[in-house]
Amino acid sequence: MKKNIFLLIIALFCCAAAVNGQGRAALRINEVMVVNDSNAVDDFGHRHAWIELFNSNHAPMEISSVFITNDPQNPRKYPVPLGDVNTRIPKRQHVVFWADGMPSRGTFHLNFLLEEGKDNWIGVYDANGITLIDSVTVPASLGRNQSYARSEDGAGVWQIRDDHGENYITPSSNNVIRDQNDKIALFKARDANGFAMTIMAMCIVFSALLCLCLAFLAISKIGASIARRNKMEAQGIAADDATAHAATGHDTGEEIAAIAMALRDHFDAHDQESTILTINKVRRSYSPWSSKIYGMRQLPK
Repeated sequence: MKKNIFLLIIALFCCAAAVNGQGRAALRINEVMVVNDSNAVDDFGHRHAWIELFNSNHAPMEISSVFITNDPQNPRKYPVPLGDVNTRIPKRQHVVFWADGMPSRGTFHLNFLLEEGKDNWIGVYDANGITLIDSVTVPASLGRNQSYARSEDGAGVWQIRDDHGENYITPSSNNVIRDQNDKIALFKARDANGFAMTIMAMCIVFSALLCLCLAFLAISKIGASIARRNKMEAQGIAADDATAHAATGHDTGEEIAAIAMALRDHFDAHDQESTILTINKVRRSYSPWSSKIYGMRQLPK
């Protein structure tokens, strides 16, 4: 027994480690700006180069203890500190690190700078400092206040964005800004009058009610089966004789009511009483205090 519990604990630990490793592998460099003159500001109100990371998982991800670097020869250049609650990225969300060379300002301030007019290589390493999770080389042709971003969050091709037209620069936001859901728009186009939506809603409601009725029926059957089994155990009937007992013993409501009335008549029975009535006249002494004549008003003569 103890051996099985030990093996189960080891298996759970291995599964948790595998899930954690798989989660870190879904971390992506999503957008980078090298020269920031008129874009986003940090928590101190200053403008610096920034690197946006994206959690492409459909579950939260803890990125503390990963490494961010701009030098492939020094993969452990900036370790993301432990103990900061903001390093837990919700599912399909973003976080921005400021490449300002001032790590003393907080967790999200890197200890290196990005150089204008040069190719900037950026890499993200796992906690072991060996496994490369994601990397990108920002081209030297990237201009001032331009960003190098993926066409879609965590996927797609890299492209230069200048914040004109649909080439939005989106720190801490989705790279593709959508004002509506494509599936909802398609459904609306195909069902302009709403008939399909009505039928679908009715089917869902009635299906839920049917499932609820079946659940109640199953619960009642299970309860009756348990009560029957307990009754047979109390009467000492073996499980093999359950079928025969079910065929012969039927305690219907009428039988139970008749037995209950018979028991009541039996326990409430008493001797026959005499029907002779005795009436005796009670004589009491006269008292003016109890006379009603003194309570009546006397008419004048």
